Amino acid sequence: MTTEAIRVFVGWDSREAICYEVCRRSILEHASGPVEVVPIKQSELRAQGLYTRTDDPLASTEFTYTRFLTPHLAGWQGLALFCDCDFLWQADVGELVALARADRPRALWCVQHDYRPSETIKMDDRVQTVYPRKNWSSLMLFDCGHPANAALSPARVSAETGAFLHRMQWLEDADIGAVPEEWNWLEGWSNLNHPDVEPKVIHYTRGGPWFENWQHVAYADRWLAAARAVAAEAYDERRGQGRRPL
Repeated sequence: MTTEAIRVFVGWDSREAICYEVCRRSILEHASGPVEVVPIKQSELRAQGLYTRTDDPLASTEFTYTRFLTPHLAGWQGLALFCDCDFLWQADVGELVALARADRPRALWCVQHDYRPSETIKMDDRVQTVYPRKNWSSLMLFDCGHPANAALSPARVSAETGAFLHRMQWLEDADIGAVPEEWNWLEGWSNLNHPDVEPKVIHYTRGGPWFENWQHVAYADRWLAAARAVAAEAYDERRGQGRRPL
């Protein structure tokens, strides 16, 4: 019997390409079954005519809005996960999917944070904004075929406000399932509220050690170790292809 691969869509930003590679590797490293990891690249979606929103100067990443195309990109069928690229997975994504399967029917599952950061600046001097349901959309497991998610057509994702999308206003509250906080562990916030919990997925939402001025955040050593592993694997691949290292 063939096990269907879990589909994971990861936000990709040209300014933080290494984050995607680290996130992807950590997902695959801990997966107990087949997983398909797909980057959500805004430039490709624009070229395909799937995303036409005018550039938003307040958008902190290139996938601020494109994440909501996940059900469309998954063909409106089955379960599909979205996560930001600044995630480091330490557990099997299959465990998260199993939690959702036990909590059906829902349109979407996420960690329902009450995140109220005190700092005004994050990630490479970008503005830290505060709004209801902040960071709920940084990890979303969609039931892509749920009728409520049909609202996330490419045309609507390109046109709707950030508040409508990130606050999940296309859904009734009962359509949104909750998963434990360790599946979207906000560095610098979750640590304070749950100091004895070991995170399953670390989210460097304020910024991470890929930035020069964020070298000493919690779990920086784990992300840097993963980045070194990505670099070593890329080097081995180049050697296997007979290419000199960069």
